[in-house]
Amino acid sequence: MGKLFKNSWALFTGIGIIMIAHGLQGNLMGIRAVMEEFNYFSTGIMMSGYYVGYFLGSNMTPKLVSRVGHIRVFAAFASLSSLSILIIAAYVNPVVWTLGRFLTGLSLVSCYIVAESWLNDRANNRTRGKILSAYMFVTYIGLAIGMLLLNFDNPENFKPFILVSILLSVALIPILLTKRKAPKFKKIGTLKIKELYKISPLGFVSSFCTGIIYSALFTLAAVYASIINFSVFEISLLLFLITVAGAIAQGPIGYFSDQFDRRSVIILCSIICVIFCFLSIFVSGDTLQYINIVVDPGSDKLMFFIFVTIYAGASLSLFPLNLSHTNDFVPKEKFVAAGGGLQLVFGLGAIGGPLACSFFMNIFGPNGFFFFLSIFHVIIALFGTFRMFVRPTIDNPESTFTPLPRNITPLGMELDPDTGVDLSSSDKK
Repeated sequence: MGKLFKNSWALFTGIGIIMIAHGLQGNLMGIRAVMEEFNYFSTGIMMSGYYVGYFLGSNMTPKLVSRVGHIRVFAAFASLSSLSILIIAAYVNPVVWTLGRFLTGLSLVSCYIVAESWLNDRANNRTRGKILSAYMFVTYIGLAIGMLLLNFDNPENFKPFILVSILLSVALIPILLTKRKAPKFKKIGTLKIKELYKISPLGFVSSFCTGIIYSALFTLAAVYASIINFSVFEISLLLFLITVAGAIAQGPIGYFSDQFDRRSVIILCSIICVIFCFLSIFVSGDTLQYINIVVDPGSDKLMFFIFVTIYAGASLSLFPLNLSHTNDFVPKEKFVAAGGGLQLVFGLGAIGGPLACSFFMNIFGPNGFFFFLSIFHVIIALFGTFRMFVRPTIDNPESTFTPLPRNITPLGMELDPDTGVDLSSSDKK
């Protein structure tokens, strides 16, 4: 592993710094939006801007890389993301911030695609599993550190925004100074939407719902915590626990999904999520308005942190579970294409997640956040149960669970040893 980091230190350092900036930026804007008294809808639209940019960028970047190369694309979009946060710091306005979030999503997905393409080039059939593990480690550690940096300064000041810009600019340095020649870009195909649904209806529906859930969770958790009067330190700790739980839980949950019917594990994780969503509401100390039973038993922050951490562990394992379940029904050579198709479906769901969740928070109060998340977990559990009665269990020994970072693109999925992609040419370099 030490040799692996030594050979790819520039890529891992660059992407790690970007993830630190990303972990800080989105949540910083969420807290500041509450301080500036943005309404729920403005905040939801603003946060959705990131996923619109992410979706468009994932389709646009491969063409740009093919034309001008990896380094120029990475440099251009890292600079654009740095510029976008300066615009956000200078103009505190929901419309400007929505544009800034759009540019951030567009920029960061381009950086991810470049980094993952480069990692693919440096991998071979013996090392790609280790590279994927290292990439996941760097991604989650970067996000976690970024969330703790919320304590750097008061979100009402400009300094935290400047720090994000500095980090994004610094991320350029190791990439631009790398000696190794940039790889030739290989475009990854995807399965058509209709074909993907026919192959795995549960994988399709669950990925769409997971996109809605993840986008709402990672953009509005800081907003929710701010509204119920958590301190900045408590908010950063909550977000840190969510991120770390999502990384750690994938291992044991993935192990059980390889031993039993994967659909059962998806359903069980969704049920656990629903239970802990309502437990989190129960101990939050806030009400769930317009529901027959008004929940307001008083605040128990320790239990709240525990419940949300357990929720995050179960919830953030869903996307790799969806991918593994879908791969159970496709031949090995289509694993990457299926993953690309699920990412497309995931992205479509993610675009509407923050806006729809903000609607629920406006109607039901802050705890509409958890009520919203629970609805889509219920949909996954019910549809999964229905599918178990429609189609028997499929045993595909070529498909196993692989822990994945939540921001991975189809290029990064090629690093999964199960995909069967021939990277042996890298051995000859």
